[in-house]
Amino acid sequence: MNIRREIRTLRRSIPQDVKIVAVSKFHPAAMIQEAYDAGQRIFGESRVQELVSKQQQLPGDIEWHFIGGLQRNKVKQIAPFVSLIHSLDSERLMLEIEKQGAACERVIPCLLQVHIAEEETKAGFSPDECLLFLKSGRWRECPHLKIKGVMGMATFTDDSEQVRKEFRLLKSLFDACKEQFFPDNPSFSEISMGMSGDYPIAIEEGSTMVRLGSLIFGER
Repeated sequence: MNIRREIRTLRRSIPQDVKIVAVSKFHPAAMIQEAYDAGQRIFGESRVQELVSKQQQLPGDIEWHFIGGLQRNKVKQIAPFVSLIHSLDSERLMLEIEKQGAACERVIPCLLQVHIAEEETKAGFSPDECLLFLKSGRWRECPHLKIKGVMGMATFTDDSEQVRKEFRLLKSLFDACKEQFFPDNPSFSEISMGMSGDYPIAIEEGSTMVRLGSLIFGER
C-alpha cells in the first residue's frame, strides 16, 4: 500500500472543504508517520490506550479525533489533547467531558453521535433523543465542552439508496439542530458521515468530514 499515493488520489477526488479523517486505529505509528509526511494531519482512533500511546510517539501538531464508543472512566486520559470527540451520546458522558475539560483548562470539541442505521449494534442518540437532549439545555451549562455538529454511520449494505436515505436523515437533523439551537453559532458546522465504502454518497448528501481507513492504510 503506497500511503502517499492513496492520500494524493483521495485529495484529488474529495472537495477541499471536506475534511479527511485518516482512521489509523490498529495501524502502527510508522504508517501514521508516513501519512503525516504526505501531508495528512487528522487521524482517528477508537481505543483510548492506543490513542494515548500514539499521541506520545508522533508529531505534536496532529489533530487526534476519537471516533469510537467512549467510556466515562477513560475521558481523563484523552482530555488534555483530543481535538474532537465524535461519539458524545449521553448526558452522563457530557458531564464527564465537561469535568475533565475543566481540569485541563480547555474546551473539548464534540459531535453528537446519532443512530441512523438499521443495525442495532450502532450506538448513539435516536434523532428524537438528540433533539430532546439539546432542548433540555444542560449542554449550555458546560463551558469546557463545545458541540460542533453531528456524527452518524449508515447501515453496512450494498443498497446505496438506503445509505443515501440515512445520510439525508442526518443532514436534515443537523439542519434542524442548527435552526433551533445554534442559529448564531458558526462553530456548529460539522457533519461527520461517510467511510471508505460509502463516502461519495455522504459527500453528495452534505458531509463535511469523512472517516477513511482502508482506502489510505489498506486492510488491517
